[in-house]
Amino acid sequence: VQLQASGGGLVQAGGSLRLSCAYSGRTSLALGWFRQAPGKEREFVGCISSSGGRTTYADSLKGRLTISRDNAKNTVYLQMNNLKPDDTAVYYCAASTWPLMTTIATRYPYWGQGTLVTVSS
Repeated sequence: VQLQASGGGLVQAGGSLRLSCAYSGRTSLALGWFRQAPGKEREFVGCISSSGGRTTYADSLKGRLTISRDNAKNTVYLQMNNLKPDDTAVYYCAASTWPLMTTIATRYPYWGQGTLVTVSS
């Protein structure tokens, strides 16, 4: 499985950004987004089932994020609204082989290279 994240950049606080992740190989997998801020551990952002019918979000980010996927285009999206400086991080997409949707990073064996999001105050 190969994943390629894109769409990061510099945005002002309160703004929005949509990240994309193109995937190939085994495509019927749940996909997740994680992020890692400077000096911090990688944290779960959200995930979406293989069909796209179910999503799970980190409690601290609910209401500001939407994950969707277009299986015809082999692309998963992370729409982020009302961005805050604390959202500054490298955002990674990942594919899970776990039978159930999971928030645990070690259950995602496939990772993209990450895309940097910087939110200015």
